Amino acid sequence: MRMHLSAAAAGFLLLAGIGAAAAQDVVIEPQQETIVREYVKKQPLASVQLPGVELNVGSTLPDTVELHEVPDVKYRYVVVDHRTVLVDPGTRRIVKVIE
Repeated sequence: MRMHLSAAAAGFLLLAGIGAAAAQDVVIEPQQETIVREYVKKQPLASVQLPGVELNVGSTLPDTVELHEVPDVKYRYVVVDHRTVLVDPGTRRIVKVIE
């Protein structure tokens, strides 16, 4: 009986963790991505190098990186290694890398 309860508790915790991870996923609507792409074309930035920082969704950018506003979009952007990176300004976490 004790083993069954532990297995059930472990299964619940696993499912709760998966649910929490899914809740953190950010979905960028195609319309917003188009707005960002067009804005970045009109307002080009110099590409910066960030040694040691992986450009993955969920990675955090250092405070030394200047984030730039896109009108009508809640995220900020920066160009890193010639790729546009959308960042949550509150957490500085990458939410989308646009190739």
